[in-house]
Amino acid sequence: MQIPDQIEREVVVDAPIERVWSLITEAEYFGAWFADSGAEIDLRPGGAMTLRWEEHGTVRARVERVEPPRRFSYRWANAVDVEPSEGHSTLVEFTLSTEDAGTRVRVVESGFASLDSSDEDRRRQIDDNTEGWAIQLRNLGEQAGRTVA
Repeated sequence: MQIPDQIEREVVVDAPIERVWSLITEAEYFGAWFADSGAEIDLRPGGAMTLRWEEHGTVRARVERVEPPRRFSYRWANAVDVEPSEGHSTLVEFTLSTEDAGTRVRVVESGFASLDSSDEDRRRQIDDNTEGWAIQLRNLGEQAGRTVA
């Protein structure tokens, strides 16, 4: 069975687009809903990101695209304490659009097929991240309700 190259998820968050933009691009907020032990974000193309989880360790990323308040993307390493590089990272792209009184958040993570790892490891990573994005987008919606950004 062929391994998919990307994960796509969407959620409508009950918050204005400017607040959701802050939640996905400002380290203080991103660390609250996404990385449970904090984050650092140098918000410019080529800027470094560091994401920390108590259970998973530290993952490094690099900002790819910043187009307020609609598009934000980063490339993150597929292993702990490794710099994101070709064959060792996937691309995460957030697209925001206004929907009624809320914000539609679309996230696409791509590049699984080109990871330098076994089919079994690629399959495990896409399965883990598919489950992870469902959880994280739920966390984003909950954080939006608690945050005035």
